[in-house]
Amino acid sequence: MTDMRERGKVATSDAVRVLPLSREVAAGICVLADSLGWRSVRIDLRGCHEKKSLLERTASALQFPDWFGQNWDAWFDCLADLAWLPATGYVVVLEHTDELRESSPEVFDTAVSILEDAAQVWAARDVPFFGFVGHAASRKH
Repeated sequence: MTDMRERGKVATSDAVRVLPLSREVAAGICVLADSLGWRSVRIDLRGCHEKKSLLERTASALQFPDWFGQNWDAWFDCLADLAWLPATGYVVVLEHTDELRESSPEVFDTAVSILEDAAQVWAARDVPFFGFVGHAASRKH
């Protein structure tokens, strides 16, 4: 992981960005995605401190199937599949990640890496997939 990602100042990749994200900006990202006919989802991680909660909230928001195994491999498999949510593109917005990032930095880093891996799978299929991982704009770096 790069220094810049740790400070949340730059994109982690072209498809997954870790950045200050206000409620209004998150909503605007989703409006734009929806206008393109893509599926967008905002996932509020306020109060999320561990992997289990992150996985549960994501599974609920993205309507993961019953076979979702509540582990990183299954999380990737679901993010890279999404057959139950057909769309011409996808946008996943993780909001309020500060608590998770502070209490479980390894979980945060793994989640971002898996989002990047899923984006690469979708890119190979020529399907847009973008992740926005937001933290508070007032966050000190």
